[in-house]
Amino acid sequence: MRFLSRTLATVAASALAVATTAIVSDSALAGTGMPSPWQMNLQGAVTEVAHYIHWFHDWLNIIIAVVTLFVLALLVYVVFRFNEKANPVPSKTTHNALLEVAWTVIPVLILVVIAIPSFRLLKLQLEIPKADITMKVTGKQWYWSYEYAQDGNTGGFGFDSLMLDEKQRAEAIASKKIAADEAPRLLAVDNEAVVPVGKIVRVQVTGADVIHKFTVPSFGIKIDAIPGRLNETWFKADREGIYYGQCSFICGQNHAYMPIAFRVVSQERYAAWLAESKQKFANAGDAAGKVAAAGE
Repeated sequence: MRFLSRTLATVAASALAVATTAIVSDSALAGTGMPSPWQMNLQGAVTEVAHYIHWFHDWLNIIIAVVTLFVLALLVYVVFRFNEKANPVPSKTTHNALLEVAWTVIPVLILVVIAIPSFRLLKLQLEIPKADITMKVTGKQWYWSYEYAQDGNTGGFGFDSLMLDEKQRAEAIASKKIAADEAPRLLAVDNEAVVPVGKIVRVQVTGADVIHKFTVPSFGIKIDAIPGRLNETWFKADREGIYYGQCSFICGQNHAYMPIAFRVVSQERYAAWLAESKQKFANAGDAAGKVAAAGE
């Protein structure tokens, strides 16, 4: 009976948590593109893969809840039906063919129900469609480097993206380089990766030193950045905005300070950014080369 009371208490607490979630304010729900204080649930999805991940997550939670409630009901039934007082003469039954078939077949069917959509999700993630843009991302200790592949008159440049410290972040907000609500602490960076809305972006990911993990929740992408190996993933954002991620693999001392920032813009703004960035980062590369040559 002590076990039963603890079980019922757990169920009651879970029901209270669900009820609280149902009436909680929108401010507690996860934001899109970045975390929210005291958030609940996953960050908002802006890609086909992320939307499918959210659906699959909710579907699994339903299955888990049904299985849990079913097992709980069986436990409660056994406690009341087969306790010593209600059943003083225990049964000597040792086998029940129907029951043994049921507890083998039913779990298999549950796994099949889970496996079918999971295979579709894997196919969606791993089969990369023809890309409109290809970029290479390199994880370093402890920041990210982005390279835009040369495609006609576009691309052919790269840059590093480092986290802004509190002083730099305050200066960027004060100078209106970035809006305050788009520059969360420990996520805002000096150089954002910019991509156009509605275009397929192929992302090739590697590491320069140790293993990192390239993760952007709202895009539904999470892939290892391994030195000597080139992994790849993709996304197609369906709305404009700023979307943050982080290295989600414990990679060393400053693991917590290497954010990822993607700004999704219109095709016109992207073309303007490309023209400006190609000149800006090409000049930066030329300057770095001259410094290196002068030091030889």
